[in-house]
Amino acid sequence: MGTEIMVFLAYGLGIFIIFFFGRLLLLPLKFVGRLIANSLLGAGLIALINIVGSGFGIGIPLNIVNALITGVLGVPGVLMLLLILN
Repeated sequence: MGTEIMVFLAYGLGIFIIFFFGRLLLLPLKFVGRLIANSLLGAGLIALINIVGSGFGIGIPLNIVNALITGVLGVPGVLMLLLILN
């Protein structure tokens, strides 16, 4: 009887450890996914500014650094890039 309880507890502990480390690995993936999604939205916003602003001589170069700045900082990042680059 004692061995069966120890096996049951070992399985329970193993499942808990798997869920615990799975949770720890999932958090960075959420952050990276959010950063990629925001960077893509930032690239789209930069492209929109370039299309609309071309008539006024306003534009932001579309590259990975500017997209990441826009993705991390959002609209204030776009405004910062507009002030710095124009």
